[in-house]
Amino acid sequence: MERKLNRREKEKEYEGKHNSLEDADQGKNCKSTLMTLNVGGYLYITQKQTLTKYPDTFLEGIVNGKILCPFDADGHYFIDRDGLLFRHVLNFLRNGELLLPEGFRENQLLAQEAEFFQLKGLAEEVKSRWEKEQLTPRETTFLEITDNHDRSQGLRIFCNAPDFISKIKSRIVLVSKSRLDGFPEEFSISSNIIQFKYFIKSENGTRLVLKEDNTFVCTLETLKFEAIMMALKCGFRLLTSLDCSKGSIVHSDALHFIK
Repeated sequence: MERKLNRREKEKEYEGKHNSLEDADQGKNCKSTLMTLNVGGYLYITQKQTLTKYPDTFLEGIVNGKILCPFDADGHYFIDRDGLLFRHVLNFLRNGELLLPEGFRENQLLAQEAEFFQLKGLAEEVKSRWEKEQLTPRETTFLEITDNHDRSQGLRIFCNAPDFISKIKSRIVLVSKSRLDGFPEEFSISSNIIQFKYFIKSENGTRLVLKEDNTFVCTLETLKFEAIMMALKCGFRLLTSLDCSKGSIVHSDALHFIK
């Protein structure tokens, strides 16, 4: 009985060692197929087969030793390119197609990355996407800032990006409410219009935004400045003043932004 038990125990011990050796070999093989890349300070871990999916490319050359690549302090391959955009390069290698998030606007930069990594398929898809965007007409939307008495005294803002008009609208409402100091009823808001109760022109022509009791809130030029600064920060450019007779952006009644 004891001999049978000893024999079984030995068989189990042998099986356990055999399995652990197989697991260790699998672990080594798994590690050998993984690579960590440092791209512009961003670390990416992927499989070698992903990087070698397309022959005669920069990444395939690194993996197969055709291209010499420096290492960072931790021993990872270092590639001095845009680390954020490399996400899209790697996803292209994984999926075999270009999939970008909604609202992606960095086509030219991504095209440069595709050229550097020698990915012709990616470069062609980026180019095709950019050309389609250029052919797609964008509806021009507008925002009007006016008062109850004379709509001609207000400001109109035109842009071919509806989401940007919404941002400008939110910003102007925020600025106005902060200056109204708890009296938001001094103006009303609709889809395309911010309507104050009262504007007045000062002696030098500056339009003042007032409360109903004639207390000063701000100038219309302040709100115009907010719109221009926000547009420039978001990458838009001022195409032209739609009312050239005013002779100056400061005195114009309309602004037209385009990207």
